[in-house]
Amino acid sequence: MLTKDLLRVSRRGGGYHPQFVDRETRPLAARVLGVYQGHVGETRATLTAAVDEVERDADDFKLVRGFAALLDREATFETRAPLPPERARRAAFEAAEAVGVTTESERRTALDRAADRLGVDPSEIETSLYADREVNQVLVEVDSPWDPDDLLARYNLSLAQTALFDAREVRIQSANPRVLVSAIKRLRLMYEIRRIDDGREVVVTGPDALFRRTRRYGTAFARLLRTLVNATEWRLEATIDDRGTDRELVLTHEDLSVPDDEPVAEPSFDSDVEAEFAARFANLGLDWTVHREPEALATGNRVMIPDFAFDYRPAGSSETATEFDDSPEGFRVYFEIMGFWTPAYVEKKLAQFAAVEDVELLVAVDESLGVGESVEALDHRVVTYSGRVRVKDVVDVLREYETELVAAAARDLPDELAPDDDAIALSTLAARYGVGEDALDGVAFPEHERVGRTLVRPATLDRVASEVEAGMGLADAEAVLASFDLDDTSAVLSRLGYRVEWEGLGGGVLREKSA
Repeated sequence: MLTKDLLRVSRRGGGYHPQFVDRETRPLAARVLGVYQGHVGETRATLTAAVDEVERDADDFKLVRGFAALLDREATFETRAPLPPERARRAAFEAAEAVGVTTESERRTALDRAADRLGVDPSEIETSLYADREVNQVLVEVDSPWDPDDLLARYNLSLAQTALFDAREVRIQSANPRVLVSAIKRLRLMYEIRRIDDGREVVVTGPDALFRRTRRYGTAFARLLRTLVNATEWRLEATIDDRGTDRELVLTHEDLSVPDDEPVAEPSFDSDVEAEFAARFANLGLDWTVHREPEALATGNRVMIPDFAFDYRPAGSSETATEFDDSPEGFRVYFEIMGFWTPAYVEKKLAQFAAVEDVELLVAVDESLGVGESVEALDHRVVTYSGRVRVKDVVDVLREYETELVAAAARDLPDELAPDDDAIALSTLAARYGVGEDALDGVAFPEHERVGRTLVRPATLDRVASEVEAGMGLADAEAVLASFDLDDTSAVLSRLGYRVEWEGLGGGVLREKSA
């Protein structure tokens, strides 16, 4: 992004059109690039003078300064001096105070005394005196792989970013809407998704619409454009506050193309409430799988994409999922973190919550908003937070859901169950049905026998019985049981009429109970 004083736009027809450059401007871009590359080892003052000379020859000084601003970010300047400038100044000023400098001769005397004090030549004092001033710093490197065409492309992108800094609202259609929304959420921008005739458009609140325009939000807003231009097709319409007059800016994939730029992956902010919450939640090892940015939910003629979704998958459940699986199978709770932005944004959020139907929604509300009761009145569950979302508060709500699910599943259990397994632990079967193990106490298993906390078919018990015998070592007996998926060793051996006799360090041996 460029500084506002370098913005070049046309207002013809009442619109707002950034004055992009094309290949006709390539010679000028090449000249500015050459000035920087040719002044490595020289001072900034010398470099600036050379750029000023290019400005005088160019038709638009803002364009030259724009190129130079971009190259400045790729350049490295450093202070070069025989002595640390602060040390040289301190010695010179102390000497000048003693001499009383009012003439050039007295100045030379002061520098000589300072040099004697530091044991250096007077010329080293003079060279070092103001070497750390910006104009005296030396260009040591221009670390840029850009050629003139790259410089033109980056200039156009930066110009568009600067123009959008005064946007009230931006409406975007993209061939990669999911990537776009992901970047918006990571940049902590305010947005909504609207249904339109030919699909959906993402509406992003611009920096100019905020109570207090912050550079952080504006910078994040500008970074969004880097993600957008990587889509194969896109269209952006923005309402710009042009010194109190609303003007419309329109950009498409034909205007900007920066193929080598990486899309936004992570925000540059110091604080990211959502990322911190997700990291802490994932470390708890709960029966809930967390997903970031799940599928969109319909809210009237708009849609919303919650920040997270939690899927309930009890330990031992046959369902599997990865962190990035968006499958809505099973029981899902959507989770939205509602931070403080503007009253209009809060009003839109509440309208979305009122319109969403047939889903379980948990909302974390910044307590400074004071709208927790309004959200609860919409039949959604609420936790409040200040600064960061407390994982415990969210887990407590999920536990409430979990209790309700287990109770409902227990009520729905049939009087009889006939698992296909020859042997299955009651805990595994309970997890399969999403109930507590004690919920199976009232269920009959006509094809299985309960052996301890395991269900075993009688025929399986007969086969096990044929492979174990008195005098067998416990380790060998356990291997036989494991081959039949039986791990409740004591209960199974007792059912077969054996006990374990321990023979010192030699291990256990099977004995008949009556022996």
